[in-house]
Amino acid sequence: MSANDQTTTTGTDKAKLTLAVGTFLAGVVGFYGLEGQSDLIRVIGIVVVAAVAIAIAMTSQPGRNAWAFAREARQELRRVVWPTRQESIQTTLVVLVMVFIVAILLWLMDMFFMWGVGALVRPGG
Repeated sequence: MSANDQTTTTGTDKAKLTLAVGTFLAGVVGFYGLEGQSDLIRVIGIVVVAAVAIAIAMTSQPGRNAWAFAREARQELRRVVWPTRQESIQTTLVVLVMVFIVAILLWLMDMFFMWGVGALVRPGG
């Protein structure tokens, strides 16, 4: 898929997506409607209903596009060159040192401004 791919949502796709959302909302209502039942039954019910809603949504063009995007993202994730443990530790240490240096500088600036404001507002100063 490219960035130039344009698809129009047909009436059938809109109906499928509406049905998927309605199915999921019915599952949520059912989850809270079965308040007296076991939590296990309620959770299994909502998971099954969510799976059905996702299956319905995946039959539409936007659902297929979302699935293709997820596949491409996973392929791209495999191509990433992840840093080694040593590189991660070194980068973390550099960040910590820089945070410490900036904290010291901000503290010194705060002390200087406190001294300056104190000198301006102090009686007889």
